Amino acid sequence: MDADFDTDADWVASRLRDADVAVALTGAGMSTASGIPDFRGDDGIWNTEFDPASFHRDRFLNDPAGFWRDRLRLHERMFPDEVGPNAGHDALATLKSRDVLDAVITQNTDGLHRAAGSERVVELHGNAADVVCESCGCRFDAELAFEQVRDDAVPATCRTCDGVLKPDVVLFGEQLPRAAYAEATTLADDADIMLALGSSLTVHPAAGLAGRTAENGSLVVVNFDETEYDRSADVVVRADLTEFLPAVEKRV
Repeated sequence: MDADFDTDADWVASRLRDADVAVALTGAGMSTASGIPDFRGDDGIWNTEFDPASFHRDRFLNDPAGFWRDRLRLHERMFPDEVGPNAGHDALATLKSRDVLDAVITQNTDGLHRAAGSERVVELHGNAADVVCESCGCRFDAELAFEQVRDDAVPATCRTCDGVLKPDVVLFGEQLPRAAYAEATTLADDADIMLALGSSLTVHPAAGLAGRTAENGSLVVVNFDETEYDRSADVVVRADLTEFLPAVEKRV
């Protein structure tokens, strides 16, 4: 590792130790090392393989059968094999278990932070492992819906009332869940330090959480690409999250 890597890891570890409240905000780049593709990078799947409009709330309402066919394609692209937490997820979980990190706020829907053992995870965009009935509110494992779609039974429907099932994620055109966003904004406002990890910080209002912390606390951006919040950050790290976060965790 170069000197900047070590210096940055030392600084972040020291700031985490001294913080009363420390949070992480994670985006798609957090999970690419686990085999889940990026969405918004130059080679991201929104730019190369899928049209985001296919996953808009209006498409779900007006063409639920087509929506579910495309949702299955997206799911199989995102999770081609069994995926699990990587070293970055594990490092954050360890920091939480040591009471160094208070919470993880994530834009990801893959559930890998919970799988790694992080106990307080605010899922701003929901969790792709679940589906919810639009009519009765019952929740099911998403595999129930995918099995129906594979059998060409579209749209996927509820076992209880036969209502249309919806992925328990925030679609384009939908608002963030109020409770999750309220919890996230409180954490961002109270944080002495936020680690913005693998997020392009372009999707609002989630991206604005970084700015909220930067107003009164320290912001650390770890991303290979530039973000609009780099100028607000105390430290910008161009390094692999699966290397940088374990290095920080060992220093804490």
